[in-house]
Amino acid sequence: MRESVQAEVMMSFLVSEELSFRIPVELRYETGDPYAVRLTFHLPGDAPVTWAFGRELLIDGVGRPCGEGDVHIAPADAEVLGEVLIRLQVGCDQALFRSSAPPLVAFLDRTDKLVPLGQEGALADFDAHLDEALDRILAEEQSAG
Repeated sequence: MRESVQAEVMMSFLVSEELSFRIPVELRYETGDPYAVRLTFHLPGDAPVTWAFGRELLIDGVGRPCGEGDVHIAPADAEVLGEVLIRLQVGCDQALFRSSAPPLVAFLDRTDKLVPLGQEGALADFDAHLDEALDRILAEEQSAG
């Protein structure tokens, strides 16, 4: 049986230094894909956009800058762990979001209660769902491109 954790967090979409607006972002974690979290951004006037990346990347990014390639996560201020920046990039296009850290930490705490960090591979149905998860990720990439 699949179990999941969901949360909705308001984030600021930083268009430029002068322009930003708040949008709802759905966070989702499923035991069928225990290494990943999904963030679905609901941008005004556009279809929702979902990004999947490693749960551990989000955990680490709350406390220190991390990430390679398309996803970078870091505290907004190295001295204060109150806000987190999430930078998503596809080719030359990028989007920057700012979130309060406490809702992200609360979401991650709930995922850890469902599947403790480091225990993802112990899920009995993980291998059965691996192909399904990979097919879903590939389909998301193809529909985005």
